[in-house]
Parts: sequence; structure tokens; C-alpha cells
Amino acid sequence: MASEASAKRIDMTQGSIWKCMISFAIPVFIGHLFQQLYNTADSIIVGNFVSKQALAAVSSSGNLIFMMTGFFMGLCMGAGVIISRYLGARDFDKMKRAIHTAVAFALCCGLALSVLGLWLAPKMLVLMNTPENVLPLSTTYFQIYFFGSFFSLTYNVCAGILQAVGDSKSPLRFLITASITNVVLDLLFVAVFNWGVAGAAVATVISQMISAVLGFRKLLKSEGYYQLHIKEIRFDFPLLKEILHQGIPSGVQNSIISIANVVVQSNINAFGDDAMAGCGSYAKVEGFIFLPIMAFSMSITTFIGQNLGAGNHERALKGSRFGILGSMLSAEVLGIILWFICPWVIPLFNNDPAVVEIGVNQMRTESIFFFALAFAHSVSAVMRGAGRAKMPMYTMLICWCLIRVTYITVAVQYFPVINTVYWAYPITWLLSCVVFLIYYLKADWIHTFDYR
Repeated sequence: MASEASAKRIDMTQGSIWKCMISFAIPVFIGHLFQQLYNTADSIIVGNFVSKQALAAVSSSGNLIFMMTGFFMGLCMGAGVIISRYLGARDFDKMKRAIHTAVAFALCCGLALSVLGLWLAPKMLVLMNTPENVLPLSTTYFQIYFFGSFFSLTYNVCAGILQAVGDSKSPLRFLITASITNVVLDLLFVAVFNWGVAGAAVATVISQMISAVLGFRKLLKSEGYYQLHIKEIRFDFPLLKEILHQGIPSGVQNSIISIANVVVQSNINAFGDDAMAGCGSYAKVEGFIFLPIMAFSMSITTFIGQNLGAGNHERALKGSRFGILGSMLSAEVLGIILWFICPWVIPLFNNDPAVVEIGVNQMRTESIFFFALAFAHSVSAVMRGAGRAKMPMYTMLICWCLIRVTYITVAVQYFPVINTVYWAYPITWLLSCVVFLIYYLKADWIHTFDYR
């Protein structure tokens, strides 16, 4: 068991709130920046060295990939909440058992996801109205990608454990290494060996494997209360129940959002490969906007979990306010910048005029509403840290799934233009913000949290 002194060196329950949260968020931001860069590199390299059909196959993959992986990622988030809670409460014995349970569970889920993805992805592509000239390329990319999803999930649980105890720098180093590897292999497999979308997928799998190995190795070599011991990787069923209690709502939330987005993507696919490539290019650019939102969200959840676990209610409230405002401001500033520069950004993926026009139009429709996206995710992060993961799940189910799908189904029938599809996101972001704001202000989430 670690000493009290060793715990304080990664303690988020003391010191300046803004310094504590920013120092945690910056490495998360930089790490996911590199991850987004190598995801974007896939699309840029394929779009320039292969074809716009290949670009459509790769760049439109995000929604289906997240639909398949989102549930399992949510389970990993539940583990992080429980671990940060026991760290704040200084219950290192339960924290240690929770870590080993989380790793065991992630390894099993990773194997299941690999099998499920290989079997289900091709069928989903057909249901998503993927054009016939893109379908073979998409199928190849997805099957190879999901073969390596075991490594992706392994890395995510290792990174989640490290972030839950306040270490956001180690995952940064792992992502930088994986990102550089992916870009180099992309150029080698696609531009030199001419392997097309298969080369991009293989490069991604190898990069994910490297990040997983590095994350696992870090936990094995860590000293103290969060060190991983291979012989102790097993299920502690009471703690697994706690992890699932927190993780299942987050996983369901991810899944229902992804299902709605797959419906949106299906409507985009119906407009042809130009729409797939243009909207896919926009999605890669939007990923950069999501980076500060993700960084602040992870910082918020860890901060709230540790401080409520330690009984620091007022500090948790102040931290939530800072995190929400920081996330909204950074996302909106980046959105405004991209509104102006998107005519020069979208052609980096493919310079076909039709593709560029679609990507720019979507960017200029959605970018000014990124503050709403940030607010929704930030309040959701607060509630996860407070042990109220079901609240954001229900809100996302209604606003980001049911209303979004209903809007798409009805509106496209009356206004059959792709601009109709773009508005599905701002409308549902704003609706969810109203619900989150009311709950954040009215509910006593600080004093009545429940992890079990």
C-alpha cells in the first residue's frame, strides 16, 4: 500500500483549482491532438494518393467505429470514476482491486469487440446506404481496423487508470509515439507500397498495438498503489458491479449517440461519394475542435471524483464552473477561427470542388455552435464524476438520439438537400444544453452523489 505522502504528488484535492485542472488537461489535449493528427493523416494521405472514393471510405468511418467501440469505452470511463473516488477517499486497497478488475474486464471486452466488429461491420455498411463504388473499400478498412480493436481498448483502460490517479503525461507520451508511427507507416504502406485503404488500416492497428503495450508496461512498472501485477488481474465482483454501475450508463450514452450519428451518416451516404468525402473531411477537422472539450471533460471528471470522494464539496463546485467555462470558451474560439479558414483547410483532404464545397458548407453551419457541444459534454463530465452517470445518458438518449433521428427522418423528406442534415447537430446540441443547465443549477449533485 502506498504511503500518504506518495499519494499527494498526484493529488487533485489540494492547491490552486485552475492550475490543477489545466496542468491535467494540457497533456490530455496534446496527446489527443497527436491522435487526431494521425487519424487525419489517414484521410489526407489516402485522399491524395489513392482516390476520393478511398477518402470517403476512410474519412466517413468515425461514426460506425464509435458506435462499435463507444459502449466499451464508456465502461472504461466508469472504472476511472471509481478509481478516482477511492484515491480521493484514500482507500488504496479498494483502488488497487478496482484497477486489476478494470484491466481484466477490458481485456475480455477487447477480444469480444474484435470478433463482433469483424462480423458486424460489413453488414452495417450495407444498412448505412454506403455507395457500391465505396462499399468494398469501406469493408476492407473496417475489417482490418476492428481486428486491432483489442489493442485500442487495452490502451484506453490503461490511460484511464493513469488519468484517474492524476497522471495525464504518460498517456501523452504513448500517443505521441503511436501518432508518429502511424504517419510514417501510412506514407510507407499507402504512398510507397500502394496498399490503399488496407495500408491505412494496417498502420492504425500497428500504432494502436504500440500504445497498448506502452500503457500496459507503464502500469506494470509503476510503484505504489496503482502498480499492476499480472497475477492479480482478476474480477473482484463487488468492484466490478461498481464499475458497471458507473460505466454502463456512459457506454449506453456513447452507443445511442453513435446510433443517431450512424443514421445521420446514412443520410449523408445517400447523397453520394462527394457528400461522404466532403462531410468526412469536415468530421476530421471537427475532431480538432473536440480536443479541448475532451481534455476539459477528463479533467472535470477526475477532479470532481477525487474531491467529492474526499468530501471537498465547495472545491468540487468551483472546479466544475471553471472546467465548463474553459471548455466552452476554447471550443468556441477554435470554431470561429475554422469558420474563416475552412476554405483552405478542406482542400487538404481532396481538392475536388464538389467535395470542398460540401465540407466548407457543413463547417460554416455548425462551427458557431461549438460552445453548446462543449457545455453539454462538460456538464456530462461533472455528473459522471459525481456518480450520476444516468442523468447524461437519459439526456443524450432523448436529445441526441430520439430527437436527432426524428428530425433527420422527417426533415429530409420535406427538404431533400444535404444542408438539412447539417442542422441535426446544432439543434440537438442546444436542446440538450437547456436540460443540462436546469439540472446543473437545480439538482443537489454535490451532496447526494452515489457510486454504488
